[in-house]
Parts: sequence; structure tokens; C-alpha cells
Amino acid sequence: VQLQAFGGGLVQPGGSLRLSCSASGSLFEINDVGWYRQVPGKQRELVASITNGASTDYIDSVKGRFAISRDNAKKMAYLQMNSLKPEDTANYYCNYRFRETTNDWGKGTQVTVSS
Repeated sequence: VQLQAFGGGLVQPGGSLRLSCSASGSLFEINDVGWYRQVPGKQRELVASITNGASTDYIDSVKGRFAISRDNAKKMAYLQMNSLKPEDTANYYCNYRFRETTNDWGKGTQVTVSS
């Protein structure tokens, strides 16, 4: 079952958004999860990841601005995005890390940062 991302929208530069990712089944608690983003014409990139032990990692461009978290009891992952910039505009996805090289992706949620 695919992970589903939601919570995107239009926000002004400097604003904040919190994305949510919902899962079902028994895989969530034992797997690492990533937040990814993609803009048209470019490859999807991993933005942030969290292990099943809650260790986190970020790409340099979002360090200090984004925070990934998870709630295993609710089978949810989150991406808190602060100090948003126009270059953060993309379709954001969540997925299990072990699926990131497959074609098994949910729809994603669009984030647009614009004044």
C-alpha cells in the first residue's frame, strides 16, 4: 500500500507548512521513511529521511528550516517546513526508503512558495 502525502498549498516566502504522510499496514514501524520533492523536468530528490529509530538526515538546502518526524502509533510521518523559499516549490512525496528506486509512489502534494 502506498504512502499518501497531504497538506501542501500556496504559501508566501518566509512562511511555513506542515506536510503529513499516512500509512497503513504493518510496514511503517519497521521501515525508514523519506520525504522527496520533484519539479517538472527534474529528477525526484530526497529532501529528508527518518529511520525506524528516529534518526534524521536532510539535504543541505533545507537544514535548519525543515524538520522530519514520525508517530509510529498513528502510522504517520510529518515534514515541518519553515522559512520557505520559492525554490522549495515542488510536488512533495513520502515513501519508504526501500521503495525509492521503484515505481511505487503515491500522488504527492503540491507546495507552491510565491508572493
